Amino acid sequence: MVLISVVIPVYNGEKTIQQTINSVLNQTFKDWELIIVDDGSQDSTVKIIREIEDSRIRILSYDNGGLAISRNRGIDQAQGEYITFLDADDLWTPEKLEAQFQALQENPEAAVAYSWTDYIDESSQFLHSGRQITINGNIYQHLLVNNFLENGSNPLIRKQALNQVGGFDSSINSVADWDMWLRLAALYQFVAVPLPQILYRVSTRSMSSQIKNQERECLKVIEKAFEQAPESLHPLKRKTLAELYKYLMWKIFQQQPNPKQGLILMEYLINYSTHEPEWKKEIKFILIMFIKSLITLTLPSRFSQKILKKD
Repeated sequence: MVLISVVIPVYNGEKTIQQTINSVLNQTFKDWELIIVDDGSQDSTVKIIREIEDSRIRILSYDNGGLAISRNRGIDQAQGEYITFLDADDLWTPEKLEAQFQALQENPEAAVAYSWTDYIDESSQFLHSGRQITINGNIYQHLLVNNFLENGSNPLIRKQALNQVGGFDSSINSVADWDMWLRLAALYQFVAVPLPQILYRVSTRSMSSQIKNQERECLKVIEKAFEQAPESLHPLKRKTLAELYKYLMWKIFQQQPNPKQGLILMEYLINYSTHEPEWKKEIKFILIMFIKSLITLTLPSRFSQKILKKD
């Protein structure tokens, strides 16, 4: 039996799947199996995978069911004591599995190990670092406020813990990972590996780039989480909503906003200001965002982007 099962869900991933698989093949930790769940791809994804000769790789093909269902199909087939997920356009640094596995060996009370994330562009060039938050033990309260694990390609999880909380929620699309990490954090301890080991690809075509859709999906997770959270944590909901809209504003500015998005920025700024419990302490940030939103809303994109880049 292998120690770690790596699950890659993929749909029409011909442009990135080879590089993503290579980042698994290049791991310093070798005791793994790779389960690739093809979600009804119509391009050459499956052909590319089948050309890779490694007995540790299994490919499972299904009709299109979506990301959460594909991850669950991978869990069902996993033989390892630990499971980790890797999206088909993301990458890992070579020491990712080894470092997270070692962290769980040194912290047997923990069920989940997570690392930091760096962001890369479509050419795999570094864009910027992620949040780089290090919290160990009971992280539930912190994870309720924001998803500092940042993506679905991050943690290594004991399979027993995954089985206990159930699969990914297929009614949630782009942020089903946050819902899963919350359910795990409600029952189990986490341990951090304070190194950037996940390379998250930012793409104009990626699910995460669809801001309004992401807002809706995050609100689903937040409502579900606070329905299940202890009543003593319910006052955190305002802060959670404020952090969501702060994050969504940041996402828009990462995409070179246009006047149409300026309206969305104004909406999100109002939502942020309304929900932020300590908004008076954030007045400078609010004013700066108001000015940036106004620039985005009123000026043509080519001018607003030049001004915002100078800021």
